[in-house]
Parts: sequence; C-alpha cells; structure tokens
Amino acid sequence: MNTLEPLLLSLWKDLHDVRVLWQVAVAVASVAIALGVSHLLRPRMRAATAGKWEIGLGGLRRLVLPLTALALVLAGRWALAHYQSVSLLNIAVPLLTAMAIIRIVVYMLRFTFAPGGVLFVFERTLEWLIWLAFALYVLGLASDIVEFFDGVSFHIGKQRITLLLIGQAALWIVAVLLVALWTGRVLEARLMTAHSLDMTLRVMLTKLLRAALVLFALLVALPAVGIDLTALSVFGGALGVGIGFGLQKIASNYISGFIILFDRSVKIGDLVTVDNRTGEVTAMTARYVVVRSLDGAEAIIPNETMITSTVINHSYSDRMVCVAVPVQISYRSDLDTAMQVLVEAARAHPRALQDPAPGVLITAFADNGINLELGVWIKDPEEGKAKLRSDIYRVVWREFKAKGIEIPYPQREVRLVDDAGSRHRAGEPAAG
Repeated sequence: MNTLEPLLLSLWKDLHDVRVLWQVAVAVASVAIALGVSHLLRPRMRAATAGKWEIGLGGLRRLVLPLTALALVLAGRWALAHYQSVSLLNIAVPLLTAMAIIRIVVYMLRFTFAPGGVLFVFERTLEWLIWLAFALYVLGLASDIVEFFDGVSFHIGKQRITLLLIGQAALWIVAVLLVALWTGRVLEARLMTAHSLDMTLRVMLTKLLRAALVLFALLVALPAVGIDLTALSVFGGALGVGIGFGLQKIASNYISGFIILFDRSVKIGDLVTVDNRTGEVTAMTARYVVVRSLDGAEAIIPNETMITSTVINHSYSDRMVCVAVPVQISYRSDLDTAMQVLVEAARAHPRALQDPAPGVLITAFADNGINLELGVWIKDPEEGKAKLRSDIYRVVWREFKAKGIEIPYPQREVRLVDDAGSRHRAGEPAAG
C-alpha cells in the first residue's frame, strides 16, 4: 500500500478541490474532439482503403480516436500542471495508451491470421495482458513485480536464467514474430496485386519473403534477450544432419516446390496430367501441388513427384488443345457429304475455335467401314473434352440420319460346307 497510497491521496485531494473540474473538462473535451475527428476522417480513409494504401490506412483508421485523445490530454495536462495537480489526467494518459496498443495489436492479428477460435483466444489474452500491465503501472506495483521475477532464478551451466528473462524472451519473440508475419502479409498483398509479374513468380516471392522475415525476426529476438547465437551452431549442425537423413523426403518436397515456382514449368491454372491424373492446377504450396480433376476430385501431389516424374502440361506454351472426334461410316455412304457434316457440326459448337478451323482426316479403310477423325481446337481445356464430344456426336447423328449416311456395325459372313461334297471333290467315292 506504500506505492498506492500517494496515488489515492492525490486523487482524493483533487476530488475535494473544485479545480478538478478543469481536469474533467480537458478529458471530456479531448475525447469529444477525438470522436469528431475520427468521424470526419473515417469516410475518407475508408474510401482510400480501396487503393494501394489499404493496409496502412486500415490500421491508422483504428488509431485516430485514441491517438488524438492522447495528444489532447497530454497538451491539457502540460498546461494545467503549471497551476494545479493533474492526478486524474495522469491516469488518463496510460489508459489511452493501452487502448491504442490494444487496437493496433488486434488489427495486426486479424490481418495476419485467419479468423477462428484460436485467434479469438489470442486476442483476449493480449488484451488482458495489456490491461494488467496498465493496472500495475497505475498502482505502482510494476517495479515490485519485476524485482520478484528477477529474484526467481536457476542456473544452466554458467548461465543464470530468471523468470524475468523467460518472460522478456517470450514477449520479444511474440512481438517480433507478429511484426514479421504482419509485414509478410503486407508484402504478399502488395505483390499479389502486381499484375505485371507472373502469378507463379508472385507466389514464389511471397513465400521467400515470409520465410526470410521469420528467420530475421528470430535472429533479432534471440540476441535481444541475451541468447548467444553461436551456442546454436551445434544444434544447427545436428538439425542439418537430421534433415539430410530422417527428413530427406520433406526437405526434397520443399526444395522441389521452390524449383517449380522458380522455373515456372507448372503454373496455377494449367491443365496437367500427372500419374494418370488429369486436372487443373488450383494451388501451389511449398510442399505440394493441388490438381483438381474434371469430376471435382482434388489430388494433392508432392512437389518431388512433379520434379521426378513426367508431367504432361496441356497448356504450357499455348492453351489451345486439339480434341479428336473419331467416326466410322459405311462404304455405301457418301464420303464427301459425311466429312462436310462433321465440319459443320464442329463449327456450330460454341467452344470450337474458327482459327484454326475444324478439319476431317481419313485415317483408315477398315474392315467394317471408313474411319474418319474430326479435329476441333479449343482454348479452354480445363472444361473437359467429354461434353464437347457428346454435343458433336448428337449433331452428327441427327445429320447422318437426315442425309442417309450409315454408321456401320461389325458383320461376318458364315458359309456352311457339306462334308459329302467336300470328300467327292477330294476324289473319295460317295457313300451309296
């Protein structure tokens, strides 16, 4: 109570002095002016967030109210301190500071992480920790708490470890990692809007930047709490050996992922065939590639498979694909009319390209009829080929029936040979 007593006595004395109304007036006026400024600036900032400064203004919009009120309270406290006690304003300053810190931390968390139950718990925990620090500061107990945690210690070798050091390390690591992840999210959002760069290159740069920022954050946080990085050299060597032997598949997938992103052999949106799986590449991560087939099933293919096996990229250099539609007609049908029907049926389809134009080739004179093959060029192979063939076959069937063109089916001619007749022809006497 020795540290709390002066604060309570000062507040009690101010409350019995009529001049405390000046402090109340400064506090109320500061909050009212801050609300007005925030109300005036909020529409303009919200309109500006649709542009390239979306991230910066998004955080600043939440700080207008507490920062404006804090600046006005500080100015009012400085002015009143020449004439009277300002104990009430001394409490308002850390209160507004804590409010500003909470708002910016919550904004950074919501911008960095996906919404969910864990994020909600993390936000509430940080809010309570900030308000607890504010309460300890106001009550004057912060120095006593620091001394207590610094007194609880143990030794690891020659290193003295205290609860204060552990708390500072956790605080530094969380703060620096949060800033690094938020910065990585900011750079990712900016890079993804750079339409002059290829999508694969944008994904690769965002992943490299995020990994580099996290590594840089750890290199900054560990020395800040007194941990010598040279002591981690043995651990780093052991980790490298572990990755080389026990985690070689995982390491291979990650390295292969960066190779794929760098050489741009496969991009998001490509139609590929890998291990008899054909589909569109919908996502690329550092460990795997997601291929969505035409029936909606998604295959998660490790990046190592994309590097070591043969990948058929149907849209590597050009998205145009030729779809073959085989048809057989009978020898009694008019060949030229059948070829014309096939071409017209292909031209009428909305997915068929007119340049290159559809064409028909004679592939063989088969046992049962003439084999024809219609070639149709399309530029959307991710939509599939089965529906296109079905539509063309329906039109061809109707036109063939209308024009009398037959589609043959297998026929066999069977001859019955008499046994007696065959023996007579061979010079044997017939049985009489």
